[in-house]
Amino acid sequence: MDALGINLGYLFVQISSFAIMFVILRAFVFKPILGLLEKRRSAIAKGLEDARIAAEARQNAEQEAEKILAEAQAEASKTVREASERAEKAGRDIISAAEEEARKKQDEAVDEAEEERERILGEMRDQVAALAIAAAHKLIGESLDQKRQHAIINEFFSGIKAGQISLLEGKAMNGGKSADVVSAVPLTAEEKDIVKQDILSKIGAEVNLSFRVDPAILGGLIVRVDDKVMDGSVAGQLESLRQSLH
Repeated sequence: MDALGINLGYLFVQISSFAIMFVILRAFVFKPILGLLEKRRSAIAKGLEDARIAAEARQNAEQEAEKILAEAQAEASKTVREASERAEKAGRDIISAAEEEARKKQDEAVDEAEEERERILGEMRDQVAALAIAAAHKLIGESLDQKRQHAIINEFFSGIKAGQISLLEGKAMNGGKSADVVSAVPLTAEEKDIVKQDILSKIGAEVNLSFRVDPAILGGLIVRVDDKVMDGSVAGQLESLRQSLH
């Protein structure tokens, strides 16, 4: 060793010193530093894990918020749609009720006008009868007894002679479900009853009978049984006479 220039004692001291220094550094420096590094690594790992969990929680929260928002929008749309439908239905109901009320008022007005029209025509019947009797008196130069006067006038307006409808004499009307009787002026209750009994006796069955007033026919009756029409009106007779003359 001496030949190599190495002092064993000094080398031993150096090795011992290095060993002691290593032990000291390892015990008091390296371990604390390694511990600190490990703690730091653990803290960083925990922070990253917490950040990952927070990010996932945020993402879940955003998704849940979007889901809640979508459900809220859908519910709001549904509510608005239902409200609109209810409003539309209420509007239709109001319009329908108003139209029904208007139709009802119109029907009532028509009925009232028809009643007033028939009342006026009924009053005119007596006036026309008086005028007709006066005209007949001047034409024939003599007066008729009151009973005969009324019989002639009533027969003219009602088309009823000797308790029967004149135009139905000798005619058969088998079958038929509905009958419409048109007169120039309103018939009296007694005249309506005679017309009804006469029609029922000729049809031989119950029939739906209605009465209408049309001053244009002048006098007499027009009887419609289903699609069959029997015209005994004064206007019809005048038209037949006019055609015959031509």
